[in-house]
Amino acid sequence: MTSKPGRRGVERVAANSNVILSAVVGKAALKVFTRTAVKVIAPSQVLDEIREYLPEMAALYELAAEAVEGQFRLLAIEEYERRQFEDALPEAARRLGRRDPEDVELLALALKLNVPIWSNDSDFRDSGVEWYTTARLLKNLGI
Repeated sequence: MTSKPGRRGVERVAANSNVILSAVVGKAALKVFTRTAVKVIAPSQVLDEIREYLPEMAALYELAAEAVEGQFRLLAIEEYERRQFEDALPEAARRLGRRDPEDVELLALALKLNVPIWSNDSDFRDSGVEWYTTARLLKNLGI
């Protein structure tokens, strides 16, 4: 069952690694991928980080590594290379660089494409971009 975008028109979100990893192991974040029409996008850097953590997540949740890797491959995530949003990096670094330099690329992608961020990391609270936690996003989508 696929729903329409959220009541506030959320059609695309730039996701960070924590929510994607949560979806991979079957937590509530998976509902965004399986029960909505929301398009999830992420920078290559985020997806590379996720690939690095998949074996650790499998061990943590006592899941087969192959199953976790397969679940990740099944998630519909549109990947963006750094060159596609690099002109937004200076502004993203100005807004977020001191708090969390690892999330600057995600913020730059969100700024470039004018999309909200989906993350459970409160560092995005004052980033100047709409920010959704998983719980808030699911509520907005009526799930």
